[in-house]
Amino acid sequence: MDRLFPAFGKTLSAARAPIAAFAAMGVLWGTFAAVLPDLKAQLGVDERELGLLLLATPLAAVAAMLAAPMIGAALGRVALPVAAGIMALAFVLPGQVWVPLLFPFAMMACGAGTGLTDVLMNARVSALENQRGLHLMNLCHAAYSFGYAGGAMATGAMRGAAWGPAWVMGTCALLALALALMTVERDGRIEGLRKPKDGSAATLGLIPIFGGVIVLIAFLTENAAENWSALHIEQTLGGSPEQGAMGPLAETPARAYAGVIARGVGSSVFAPTGLSLGGRLAEPASRARAVARATLLGYFGYFFGPPMLGFIAGTFGLRFAFVFAAAMLLTVLVVAPLMRRAGDRPAA
Repeated sequence: MDRLFPAFGKTLSAARAPIAAFAAMGVLWGTFAAVLPDLKAQLGVDERELGLLLLATPLAAVAAMLAAPMIGAALGRVALPVAAGIMALAFVLPGQVWVPLLFPFAMMACGAGTGLTDVLMNARVSALENQRGLHLMNLCHAAYSFGYAGGAMATGAMRGAAWGPAWVMGTCALLALALALMTVERDGRIEGLRKPKDGSAATLGLIPIFGGVIVLIAFLTENAAENWSALHIEQTLGGSPEQGAMGPLAETPARAYAGVIARGVGSSVFAPTGLSLGGRLAEPASRARAVARATLLGYFGYFFGPPMLGFIAGTFGLRFAFVFAAAMLLTVLVVAPLMRRAGDRPAA
């Protein structure tokens, strides 16, 4: 035990900055998912219309992800703190919007801040893993899950106390901003974000692609379920706001809690594994770009999952939408062997 705790403390210390960034993102999206029924009522829209309004989020996120390597290289050691701070402040906006026409612009700010932060924090974790010989990706992604749960439960309590979306999202955004300040490091530069000028290590191969597909599947199912879980529990199952903040699947709110645990344990492993392997197998000079590519591909699922589930739910019902999300996880059984085979081949 004496050896265990110092080692764990060393790991926490090494990953302090990205852990804080992951936790901040979790708090923000946990808050958003749990307050979504109130935002829906505030805007006066149905599930299908809400899904359309959410489509602006991935568009901004993808644009920010594409620009993230250039922005990260330009900002240097403060890249992650600046990105995390922008993300936290952006999440104040959705709670302030009452007009559906303006809601997509608020969500574009949230998507851009999230996309920029996600690329940089995953690239930073990969760099730390290879510099220090530590396994940090799963720990950092666990910080997101804990942050998400904390944000969702705090939101449930605030909604139960009749707090409106503006106060709920503003409060949790302040907490995320405090976490963003914890991402400041003495030397937080992320090497390998720019392509080498001599053209070396320009080809990344298939590993980031397959890794990104695994992340895509994990995030599509996980975030889609998270974003629509509160609506399912409260509207389909008749749960309270506090119960709606807790979980997505089931015939009763009590069974939904078991569903959250089972889904979380399964899908939470996929994303960090895909990203960690992508960084580990890439050339050192292109490691950050490899992780950025896998993150970009993966987060198509993260952002397009909720609106896609909204369309399915509006057409076939929320129960069918969650069955579809569960079926998507089975495709990892096909992608994982392909990734292993690609790892045995030299990059093209």
